[in-house]
Amino acid sequence: MTGNHQTLALLLFSGFVAVTLGITTWVSRNRHGSAEEFYAGGRLFSPMENGFAIAGDYMSAASFLGVTGLIALYGYDGMLYVVGFFVAWLVVLFLVAELVRNCGRFTLADVIAARMNERPVRIATGTSSVTVSVLYLVAQMVGAGSLVSLLLGGTSPAARAWTVIGVGALMVIYVSLGGMRATTWIQIVKAVLLLCSTVALTVLVLLRFHGNVDQLLLSAADRSGHGLAFLAPGLKYGGDWTARFDFISLGLALVLGTAGLPHILSRFYTVPTARAARRSVIWSIGLVGGFYLMMIVLGFAAAAVVGPEALKKSNAAGNTAVPLLALDLGGGANSTGGTVLFAIVAAVAFATILAVVAGITLASSASVAHDLYASLRRRRAKPYSEVAVARTAAVGIGVIAIALGLLARDLNVAFLVGLAFAVAASANLPVLLYSLFWRGFTTRGAVWAVYGGLIPALALVLLSPVVSGSPESLFPGVDFQFFPLQNPGLVSIPLGFLSGWLGTVTSAEVPDEAKHAETEVRALTGAGAV
Repeated sequence: MTGNHQTLALLLFSGFVAVTLGITTWVSRNRHGSAEEFYAGGRLFSPMENGFAIAGDYMSAASFLGVTGLIALYGYDGMLYVVGFFVAWLVVLFLVAELVRNCGRFTLADVIAARMNERPVRIATGTSSVTVSVLYLVAQMVGAGSLVSLLLGGTSPAARAWTVIGVGALMVIYVSLGGMRATTWIQIVKAVLLLCSTVALTVLVLLRFHGNVDQLLLSAADRSGHGLAFLAPGLKYGGDWTARFDFISLGLALVLGTAGLPHILSRFYTVPTARAARRSVIWSIGLVGGFYLMMIVLGFAAAAVVGPEALKKSNAAGNTAVPLLALDLGGGANSTGGTVLFAIVAAVAFATILAVVAGITLASSASVAHDLYASLRRRRAKPYSEVAVARTAAVGIGVIAIALGLLARDLNVAFLVGLAFAVAASANLPVLLYSLFWRGFTTRGAVWAVYGGLIPALALVLLSPVVSGSPESLFPGVDFQFFPLQNPGLVSIPLGFLSGWLGTVTSAEVPDEAKHAETEVRALTGAGAV
């Protein structure tokens, strides 16, 4: 990339960082330091504001960078991520949003511990929430590294590494100083910027092809090198039984995983009522749905305009499809229009990453402080000390995410998020649904459900082609691959539900009917909700 690209994009990066740091500083001066303020922003956000913030939290680098790259490289099969990400919101709307807002206070563990023995449940659920959050953070770090590597010419591993470190440092600052209120406004600003830039790119693509979507698809198929097979299922997930089962496994993980993501669930506590939580989800469904429809257009446009060979040359996983498409739509690498459009899209993508990592870090640090620390020191812990622990935890989580982001720098961003969704659907969703809907659910069942999904999911990923046994693995020089699927959801999700059932039926604990009745009334009516 030319010096003009670098200068303009870096100026836009700096501008967004300056604005968001200004928001964080302003909010930090107006906060009163309570746990409710830090974790939930005082529960003062409107449904529309929270809907935009949820959309900003959900429309991550996996969507803007990873999904478009997968569609550009694999055509129809790449659209599985779009369908999975969007359909997942129906599960959230009908099964989770309102009940979680009524039953919980700050974290997922609040919902489950309402009628259980708190300590083991909070430790188990807090552990799984932190694990899911770190996996999700790694994907954002990889996206940041790919983006700035493209900006600087794609030849500097040191630049990519420093970018990952810089993003990690910024997310710690956002969370430590501003808490939920600053994070929410950063996500709202990012959502507006992302949607506006996506609309602009989609309009330019349709103008390029004169509004003829058939011509766009046929051009993408011709340029892909696969012909019409590019527009049919099976290019990535067809063929042998392993690929077909991987397709099913990924679909399950994407559809069920959203309802178990800690940073999404924590957003329902930022509104004053359960009705507001439900309306927030409706707002987010509209925003996210429109966004993903445009992602399909941009993915096929990247295949038609840029071409798979150029995409792979820039980034083997396809993470740079949208910036390269913007460069071409603006007039090419040596044009003013191309420079400006590339710089704007790169800055918006970077803003996307910063906003999402702030939300995830806040949710994971809340789990460490409110669930792990507070449950271990329940008698001595005070609200201010819990918030201080959350700020300290944000630093530790940032360091871990940076290290793993550097390790996984060559994997597709959307693929990495798929792994996080699989772990969330395996460890968090079973215990959440059982707690809300099964009268006889016990403490042992809750603990077994979490660990029975979490441990197999992580173990199967370690033993899969993702880590070893293939040229695309994290460690291509070794081979301890024993599990053939890249996504563990097909096995680990049923194991999570089965473990929860088995732990309950083998438990001698007699469920407290009064606690269940109280939880049920609170979940359905909101009576007594915080």
